[in-house]
Amino acid sequence: MQTKGIAGIVILLVVALLAAMSVFIVKETERAVLLRFGEIVRPDIPPGLHFKVPFVNSVKLFDARILTVDSRPERFLTLEKKAVIVDSYAKWRVGATEGDVSKFYTATNGEESRARGLLAQRINTGLRNQFGERTIREVVSGERDVLMTELTGNLNKIAKREFGIEVVDIRVKRIDLPEEVSESVYQRMNTERERLARELRSEGNELAEGIRADADRRRTILLAEAYRDAERIRGEGDAKSAAIYASAFNKNKEFYSFTRSLAAYQQSFNSKSDILLLEPTNDFFKYLNDPLGGSSKGSSRGGSESSSKDGSESSFKGGSESSSKGSSESSFMGGSQAEK
Repeated sequence: MQTKGIAGIVILLVVALLAAMSVFIVKETERAVLLRFGEIVRPDIPPGLHFKVPFVNSVKLFDARILTVDSRPERFLTLEKKAVIVDSYAKWRVGATEGDVSKFYTATNGEESRARGLLAQRINTGLRNQFGERTIREVVSGERDVLMTELTGNLNKIAKREFGIEVVDIRVKRIDLPEEVSESVYQRMNTERERLARELRSEGNELAEGIRADADRRRTILLAEAYRDAERIRGEGDAKSAAIYASAFNKNKEFYSFTRSLAAYQQSFNSKSDILLLEPTNDFFKYLNDPLGGSSKGSSRGGSESSSKDGSESSFKGGSESSSKGSSESSFMGGSQAEK
């Protein structure tokens, strides 16, 4: 009984192991091929639960999602024979048809790393050919998108025919100059920028000078017009003032003369240090000698005759005493002493 029980258990274990080895699952994100002693029997197995013969059949699974191959930076020459360092990457996946899966397994033995290596070689070859047909300006900015589109299309045909791989996209991450060239290029760019800056500064200075000259011209014109208008207005005012003065003078000439003489006296005798060297017969003393201004000549003549007979000192003293009963005695004393 014990022997039969052990044999039953062994048989059950063997059956369970064979059943487990006979079942395999293919996910939605995978591709699979069924092999019989290493020969492809079923190249494209759809997703789901499937069965195989243990020890006879084997299954190889591949990732069907879009994968990335990141190539190392490589040195390429442009049409101008200028070296550039190009860093690129590509997006790829295993083809969806039965032939693509079969080619992929045959070319790479189902190894993803080997597929990356083969694809990187083809990408570098395609980039070298494309860069060799274009100048550095075209590959950097002008025709970069066109270059990527052409390279993707050409490489997709080659990879699908040889490896069963579908190339989705190829992109250049960066394009650099070699280190030995970067410094000279930088110096040339710096010189060019400095030249452009000098040109812009000179143009700005020229515009500034033009604006400044125009402002000075307008300022001169405005000042000249303002001075012209001011002189015209001042002349009109002086004319009106002269007319008013003339009209007032013609109404009472004697009163006008008297007020003008008083104003002259006030300005002349404003300071005690003022000294006037005038003859007593001068018209300036007309209203001091005679408040009415009529006897100035006679008094002046008498003063001059007495001064000629008795001497300059006594005549000036006498003239000052006769004519300065008001506030001008000190002024005449000062005048006689100065004349003496």
